[in-house]
Amino acid sequence: MKIEEIFHRQRDYFMSGATLPLSFRKNVLKRLQAALREREADLARALQQDLGKSAAESYMCEIGLSLSSLRYTLKNLRRWAARRRVSTPLSQFPGSSSIVPEPFGVALIISPWNYPLLLSIDPLISALAAGNCCVLRFSRNAPHTAAALSDLIAATFPPELVTTVHGGSPDAEVLPELAFDKIFFTGSPGVGKKVMQAAARHLTPVTLELGGKSPCILDPTVPLPLAARRIAFGKTLNAGQTCVAPDYLLVHRSVKDAFAREFAQAVREMFGIQPTLNPDFPHIINERHFRRLLGLIEGEQVLCGGWSDPATLRIEPTLLDNVQPDSPCMQEEIFGPILPMIPYDDIAEAEDFIRRRPKPLACYIFTRDSATEKRLLSGISAGGFCVNDTIVHLAVHSLPFGGVGNSGMGAYHGRAGFDTFSHAKPILRRSSLLDFPFRYAPLSGWKQRVLRFFLK
Repeated sequence: MKIEEIFHRQRDYFMSGATLPLSFRKNVLKRLQAALREREADLARALQQDLGKSAAESYMCEIGLSLSSLRYTLKNLRRWAARRRVSTPLSQFPGSSSIVPEPFGVALIISPWNYPLLLSIDPLISALAAGNCCVLRFSRNAPHTAAALSDLIAATFPPELVTTVHGGSPDAEVLPELAFDKIFFTGSPGVGKKVMQAAARHLTPVTLELGGKSPCILDPTVPLPLAARRIAFGKTLNAGQTCVAPDYLLVHRSVKDAFAREFAQAVREMFGIQPTLNPDFPHIINERHFRRLLGLIEGEQVLCGGWSDPATLRIEPTLLDNVQPDSPCMQEEIFGPILPMIPYDDIAEAEDFIRRRPKPLACYIFTRDSATEKRLLSGISAGGFCVNDTIVHLAVHSLPFGGVGNSGMGAYHGRAGFDTFSHAKPILRRSSLLDFPFRYAPLSGWKQRVLRFFLK
């Protein structure tokens, strides 16, 4: 069946009102929950084939997080979907005002290759919770996970509710021509701009989850072994192929050398002396990205790491010293296990460095000084912040996740995800028992005085 036909079937299915009852939405989410649990081993195997992720990392960062998101959504869905009363001004007396969330209709979710399960399922949870029908388009770069998810979706939902499309297929080329009611895209800023151009033809609202160079700031007040472990965790998770991975480190000059030693020790404790030989250390997605990352290391001062294995597409976690702002590794999002280190002497210097660059998706601050924390949180704009840790803010479902400026627009996770896939429909209900004449022409004399009283 061609994607155009499925799209129109989804439109008809949505128009029938079948997806609107809360009981239907909860049932759909519970079916997805059961399917993820039942197929956990198959999904973990697919993630290992595509990215070299261990079963433990696949559960922690993809399958388990998806199940956690489902539990949180099921627990709170009734409250999110409820009509919400809001205040009504005296000028509209007698009357009442309320806001009712309603689904957009047919949504397109475009997922990336780096977290091919989580970044497909998590927005799908929000879309289904809000009452939409969905088309999921997978990346061509994670074919095993795309196949496993397609099988899961086909066995769990009818195509008029949820269907899947593989990147690079003829159906994928047709998608921009279809008049979706909502588009949710996760990927690079360059492709995000093309998605917006396609959406503009139909005035389709778009949420863009992009990326950028997420900075990490380290001052002398924090315990270095702890900071090094947490920064190394964020940089090595999925071999650094994470949109919110710490992209570069602004480190106070007084602790730079000590941090480098602790970072190297943290990597050894996690992955051994030769991480490229550790089967639990993920690999780079393909040879093109592997070669690109090696090019970013070339010519830089390597403090630790730097080894690579073309046969397995693994690159050792690598710390670069005294990186210049105009270095190649500072001109693009790294998206790999390479951490450039730039020393600073004064916190104002580090703050200015970040503020003069495009707004990042995440910003990490390591400090025990409350004045420094307050200054950086108020002075820097980023999609999200995490103080004294990296990446884990994504696992807090009550916090919205999204970018700002070049790192994206809109947000999701938890309530924010439900709202992203919903239209907040405002309703004013007026009584027919009373009708005050002061709003009707001619607006002169006492009517003007009454209007000024109400609208002052």
